[in-house]
Amino acid sequence: MLRPLIVIGAAVVITLAIGWLVDRLLRRTDARHTETPLWGLLRRCRLPLQCVLLLALLRGFYEQAEVFEKQSAGIGRVLSLLLIGACAWLVVRIAAAVVESSYAHYASRSHDPARLRRVRTQVSLIMRVVTAVVGVVAVAAMLLTLPAMRTVGTSMLASAGVLGIVAGIAAQSTLGNLFAGFQIAFGDMVRLGDTVVVDGEWGTVDEITLTFLTVRTWDERRITMPVSYFTSKPFENWSRGGAQMTGTVFFHLDHSAPVAKMREKLHDILRECPAWDGRDWGLAVTDTTPSTIQVRALATAKDADDIWTVRVTVREQLVGWLADHHPYALPRIMTSLATPPNGAVDHSSADGTAPRTGRG
Repeated sequence: MLRPLIVIGAAVVITLAIGWLVDRLLRRTDARHTETPLWGLLRRCRLPLQCVLLLALLRGFYEQAEVFEKQSAGIGRVLSLLLIGACAWLVVRIAAAVVESSYAHYASRSHDPARLRRVRTQVSLIMRVVTAVVGVVAVAAMLLTLPAMRTVGTSMLASAGVLGIVAGIAAQSTLGNLFAGFQIAFGDMVRLGDTVVVDGEWGTVDEITLTFLTVRTWDERRITMPVSYFTSKPFENWSRGGAQMTGTVFFHLDHSAPVAKMREKLHDILRECPAWDGRDWGLAVTDTTPSTIQVRALATAKDADDIWTVRVTVREQLVGWLADHHPYALPRIMTSLATPPNGAVDHSSADGTAPRTGRG
């Protein structure tokens, strides 16, 4: 009983020592090369590295130690499966460190928000692909360690063609979304952080995977839809070609509205609004009806969030200014008394007072 404890204890001590040494070397290297975060990110691999070392040592020592001879085959198979899983975990961690380091290096040199969002989208999808590929390879390697799977391997390969056709027909939607995800990532159609309008909903792209995309609306709801939607249907991308935007606010007013004074007031409102970027503004009468005129106020902002702030500020303050200083400019609805069906005119109301005629 003492021999297994010695084997396990020695493996643990060796694993901890090698893990500590590797972490110390990475820490020193990171301190010397501050221009790249790669070495600091690789320190996240310490735990999976120790798992790989420990399982490899146990896998190599347990047979020579002659422990648990009756269960030798089962223990060896379990250790092999765990070792394959730990190796896959380590590979994914290393790939994530390399990808994140590359993105951080690119972000420190680029000051274009649109390009950063595009690269971030591609990086996130690349990591998902790498994780999926490593996972599939790890599962396949685990299955090949099982004697039963090796026995039926020939028959499985013989029927692989038929199964591939059947699976392709059954998974048309999934495969379509998968290829649409690659098209979105590398075709630069939509990126993380873009402001989009889909199905009448305005929001920001919050997450992109190989099969679905999530849009976060202004009221914190999450709209999840397949990525194939963005390759098969039109949608608005307000961040495409630059984040700067022009917003409009429409007013329906009386024909006597003081348009010139409204234009001056609009300029005063915009100068006091921090969200206005100062590029452009304007106010004009864009339409008329027999009872009202349509006045359009125009202003610009650096992005979708600021243009929303500018629009609500202009709408609120201009309506309030008109109500306080020019109430006659607000639209009015002309009404008259209804005539009773028999043609008689009721000259008294229910409380005995004379009815109002609307003439004073």
